[in-house]
Amino acid sequence: MRGPAWPIAALLVGYPVWWALGFGGLSVVVLAVPMAVLLWRRRPIRVPPGFGLWLLLLAGYLVSGIMLAETPPGTYGELGPGRIVGYTMRLALYTAVLIMVLYLGNLTERELPQLRLVRMLGVLFVTTVAGGLLGVFLPGFSYTSPVEWLLPRWLGDNPFVQNLIHPTAAQTQKVLGYAMPRPEAPFEWANAWGSNVSVLLVWAVVGWWVYGGPRHKLFVAAVIALAAVPIVYSLNRGLWIGLGLAVLYVIVRVGGRTRVALCGAVAAATLAFALSPLAPLVAQRLDKPHSNDIRAFTVTATLAAARHSPVIGYGNTRNAMGNHRTITTGRTDWCTTCGHPPLGSDGQLWLLIITQGVTGAALYVAFFLRAVRRHWSDRSPIGLAGVLVMGLVLLYMFVYDGLVTPLGLYLVSFALLWRNA
Repeated sequence: MRGPAWPIAALLVGYPVWWALGFGGLSVVVLAVPMAVLLWRRRPIRVPPGFGLWLLLLAGYLVSGIMLAETPPGTYGELGPGRIVGYTMRLALYTAVLIMVLYLGNLTERELPQLRLVRMLGVLFVTTVAGGLLGVFLPGFSYTSPVEWLLPRWLGDNPFVQNLIHPTAAQTQKVLGYAMPRPEAPFEWANAWGSNVSVLLVWAVVGWWVYGGPRHKLFVAAVIALAAVPIVYSLNRGLWIGLGLAVLYVIVRVGGRTRVALCGAVAAATLAFALSPLAPLVAQRLDKPHSNDIRAFTVTATLAAARHSPVIGYGNTRNAMGNHRTITTGRTDWCTTCGHPPLGSDGQLWLLIITQGVTGAALYVAFFLRAVRRHWSDRSPIGLAGVLVMGLVLLYMFVYDGLVTPLGLYLVSFALLWRNA
């Protein structure tokens, strides 16, 4: 926590404290303030390749704010505090993660060695696994955070804000036809946990297996074995697909004895999992793809609404009329299946289309595609891992929201690639 890198250590290693206080995903916004001050004093400021694309993304989000009061056909709701709060918080997050990238890229190797940054992400991986186990074994754990106590009721009761400031161990959903807790601690949603654990696992392997000694390897192997429990109980098909593709990517890109050893390890792990009590739960989830209809409805409604403002979007999400089962809007005592997630909540791509139009979506995709193309030739462990994470970003944008915490981890990974070059 000493030296110029203290805000990064406070963010990654100190994340459990932020979560316990009720800041959680907002911690990057808080720490962006000292980062910006320290960065200003270090002028001139180096900027990464693709910096202009992110600035255009931010500028487009500002422009989209002029559409906040509009209600596209097939949706309902009026401009109110909730819509303005959501817009403002997303703007703050987009800005904060950019400041974080600039701060990381302007720290020297002496001030923050690459391996130290990678291992900070590894520490957060351990925190994430611990939170996942908490969600599996104590799913009802939650409490009112200090931030929640201090916020005015009209703000703290906003659903978007509530998910950020109210620490909970799990989301309980009827994914398999009965109530089932899905781990989310220490993040804001179960899907955010799934996205984050996969990204952090990549960096934990690099920091403690590739660059670690025998004790480091033993430790990370044990943590990954424990992580299998919440990963399965998350019932998160996007996470499972992401991990499978990550293994395939590594096998293809490494060579020689490493590839042979990796294939052997994967075969052994697959056999051990197939014989474990976790395998039937995966089979049940694959047999009950109940969320497919929900996602199909929400994505279709998002695209239909976005057609009325295709270039700049609407600044924030909207609520559609009805859901995939009924034209009734809103959950009631006699219709517990009524209601639906906000438009754009089934993936960062769809969120960008409804909030910033196809322009914002194209800029986001271009930013991460450019990172893949530029760093593909970097075959160092950090280079291979960073490109893998950029690929996961482009996969997850179809099924996961990037906001709030996932986007921060995506851009820390981007900064590692930039620093490595």
